Amino acid sequence: MRKTSIFATALLASVSLSHAALAQTELSMWYHGAGNEVESKLINQIVDDFNASQEDWEVVLESFPQGSYNDSIVAAALAGNLPDIIDVDGPIMPNWAWSGYMQPLPIDESAIADFLPGTKGYWDGKLYSIGLWDAAVALYARESTLEELGLRRPTLDEPWTGDEFMAALKAAKDSGNYKFALDLGMNDQGEWYPYAFAPFLWSYGGGIVDRETYQTAEGVLNGDAGLAFGEWWQSLFTEGYAPGTSEDPADQQRGFIEGDFAFQWNGNWRAVATLDEVDDVVFLPAPDFGEGNKIGGGSWQFGISATSEHADGAAQFIEFALQDEYLAAFSDAIGLIPSTPSAAKMTKNYAEGGPLEAFFALSEEQAVLRPVTPGYVVQSKVFTKTLADIANGADVADTLDAAVDEIDADIEKNSGYGH
Repeated sequence: MRKTSIFATALLASVSLSHAALAQTELSMWYHGAGNEVESKLINQIVDDFNASQEDWEVVLESFPQGSYNDSIVAAALAGNLPDIIDVDGPIMPNWAWSGYMQPLPIDESAIADFLPGTKGYWDGKLYSIGLWDAAVALYARESTLEELGLRRPTLDEPWTGDEFMAALKAAKDSGNYKFALDLGMNDQGEWYPYAFAPFLWSYGGGIVDRETYQTAEGVLNGDAGLAFGEWWQSLFTEGYAPGTSEDPADQQRGFIEGDFAFQWNGNWRAVATLDEVDDVVFLPAPDFGEGNKIGGGSWQFGISATSEHADGAAQFIEFALQDEYLAAFSDAIGLIPSTPSAAKMTKNYAEGGPLEAFFALSEEQAVLRPVTPGYVVQSKVFTKTLADIANGADVADTLDAAVDEIDADIEKNSGYGH
């Protein structure tokens, strides 16, 4: 009897261990937030909650510094070592999908019907990624500055025109109360340039690339609208309205808060810190230079690698992460815009009457995605260099023409990028 009991116990243990082993299929996940303690705590909490919520999958998270993350993904793709779950910056996703790094996201799209447009990553008519947040840019100002300079407060329905915006900058400069009228964050010569400054070009009626065909930049970047934008852009620096590319990052971080700038073009991720130190800060919509007031849309999103053998489990984790409680937690912790109206109502900043409520409306009504094309990874770099060169005094027409040549040559080299 004792031998039978021991055998039965061993058999039960073996079955239990076998079941546990089968129940814990590992899902690898890479994330771009290493070094950001607050963000890392949040994403780790989602992973822990998911792992505890079911017995089929165990997500194993590895985080990378944002600056090296994209290169790590590309290297892993070339080596055939991509994880199951990846996060991807929205405008980069079409390139990764076209390159074969990602597969369409197998989730019921009714689950994301209420999500902000900028949080949804589509390529070639298919959903590849979805984000827990979006970001928006606004013109930071003080109520006291608007009153001091005799300026009306613009709204989404009645934004400043281009002329009104320039009049506001001139009034600030002429007052002698500020080092510069406007801070643009020119020290950050990365994705900030196309994200933050391309909307000004769009508002002039131009573009980085022709969005009807995605086969050329000719006529949209260097046409009449592009030239008008370029001349205006250069005037911001030649006429002393804004610091140029040599701006000290410390000035960009503290300048508006300390009163060195009358206005600042900045994202909602800096809004919480600014609210803590500037009692009367207001967040104003982008000016309208003739073709509407626009800002950039699209931020980091989750997707599934093309090589994942567990797309069902990866999709289950992504859907789990889309719960309003997590969207609200990210928003409260780091100031990002929650993806849904219902999550916004749960936050301290974006709920009705909250100090950042305006950013949700800006994202919902003004946001335009950067060019949805695999070629964007090259086009964004060309655009950044072009704007920096023009700000530093390069001839506007020649610089825009050179940018068009470079963008078109890349499109031709890649056989139109699948459009």
